[in-house]
Parts: sequence; C-alpha cells; structure tokens
Amino acid sequence: MIYTVTFNPALDYVVRLDALAPGKINRVNYENVMPGGKGINVSIVLGNLGHTSCALGFIAGFTGSALEQLVSAHGCKTQFIRTQTGMTRINVKIKAGEETEINGIGPHITPDELQQLFNQLDQLVSGDILIISGSVPSVLPSDMYEQIMARLSGRGIEIVVDAELDLLLNVLQYHPFLIKPNNHELGAIFNVELTTRDEVIPYAQKLQEKGARNVLISMAGEGAVFVSEKGEVLQSPAPQGTLVNSVGAGDSMVAGFVAGWLESNNDAATAFYTGICTGSASAFSADFATRDEVNALLATL
Repeated sequence: MIYTVTFNPALDYVVRLDALAPGKINRVNYENVMPGGKGINVSIVLGNLGHTSCALGFIAGFTGSALEQLVSAHGCKTQFIRTQTGMTRINVKIKAGEETEINGIGPHITPDELQQLFNQLDQLVSGDILIISGSVPSVLPSDMYEQIMARLSGRGIEIVVDAELDLLLNVLQYHPFLIKPNNHELGAIFNVELTTRDEVIPYAQKLQEKGARNVLISMAGEGAVFVSEKGEVLQSPAPQGTLVNSVGAGDSMVAGFVAGWLESNNDAATAFYTGICTGSASAFSADFATRDEVNALLATL
C-alpha cells in the first residue's frame, strides 16, 4: 500500500483575473476550489495513474470536512486525524499576470493528536511505500521527519522524502529510498547555483554519500536528473509543451516515479521517464496529469 502524509493540508482557492488592483474591488473570470498539500497532490496523481493510496494528515473544522470530501472524490482513501482546535487552512492563489499566494495558518495539533498519526504509521508493513513531503507547521516538532524515519527504520518500508534544507538533510542518516529536491533546493543545500543538468549530477551524488539511496532532481523546463543506488545516472530534458500551471508539477513527478517503479518491477529508467512525463503533463494542464496525457508524452521521448 502507498501512504502519503501531509502535515498541513489546505483548500486551495484558485482565482484568475486580467489584472490585480490593490485597494479596489476585483472581479475574477475563473475560480476553483481544490484540495492542496504536497502529499495530497501525490495521492491524487497516483489515483489518476491507477494506483490506490491512502492520504494521512490533520484536518479541522468545516474546511477540513470539505477537504476530505474533495480528496475522496478523487478516488483516494483517507485516514485524516481530526483536530479539536482551529480549521484546515485556505490558501488563496491569485493568477493575474504574475501569481500571488496568500496562505492560511492551519489548526493547532496536540501531542495526543500527533500520537494518533504515529499509531497509524506503526501499522505499516514491509513493502509499503510512505511519501512524506512539504513543510512542517510550527505547532509540530521541527524534527518531525526524523522522528518518523527513526520510528520506521529497519522495517522494510520504502520512504520517499520531498522536503527542503534541514528537513531533508537530517533524514539522510536513515537512508530514505528516494529524495526529490529541485535544483534550487539542491543548490541551497550546498550554497551553489545549479542551472544545468550536468552541474546537478555531482551534488546529487553528494546527497547519496550522506545517505540517500536514490536521488531525483526536478529542474522545471530543464528536465530532470536521476542518480540511482546502483550508480546509474539518467538525465532528460523536459518534454515539449506549453506551461499552464506549475503548481503540483514536482509532486506529480514523485507520483509518476513511484507508479513507474511499481509497474516496471523496479526499473529505474521506466520510473524516471514516467516521473518526468507525469510532472510535465501536470504542468501542461489546468488540472493534474492523467494516464493518457502521461502516455502521450512518453511516446515523444
């Protein structure tokens, strides 16, 4: 079974308008409410690719109920923990020439509610895949990722981590199955600027030296790089297409990689190319990638 964890999910209220005029009434020409959060994005795309997953995390209030309904409507299983204080946040994404985001706070999570999440994770078994991604809200311990990795270490659970800086670096000692920083996050770790795929490779290998088993680096329009635990180095430019929406493209790449890995009996090349085409298919669409869209891009490589 595949599980995703989203510590601070959201309802994303997406609006588009020709121009944003601060201090005045603005009327939108498009609006949509979508379930948000990196792990939730992964679960939705996995479902689009035909793979069932279970979304874990915390919800609260009427917005939490709406979020759960939307995630379930995408065919995902959910085992969200309902907190007693606050509400699931609403993130407003304004697209008016340039993109502006206004992100909500999220609910308060008590130690008892956090323990409920740990109890859920304790039920995972060898062969399960766990994907933990995104930021950790300030109400939770800053070493949240480390606690999870340490708790599950040695149990045969393949853990995928998509996080930044210390959240990522501090879990490498537990040898995650896959990590997926982008080139900017990778550069920030080593205090360098990385713009080409060739520049990325040695720094991805440095993360392996620190403990990561497989390293997938997303690079938006430049494509992606993959360094496997067997020493394989794969790289590819991004498929050709028109950028429509970059939100969730990295999460889609994670979902595509996992789907490709499972469908090919652990073939790194299939997983890599499925990942890059899934990320691109989401970027070229107003919604998340579908299987047909991914297959169409795979046929162009």
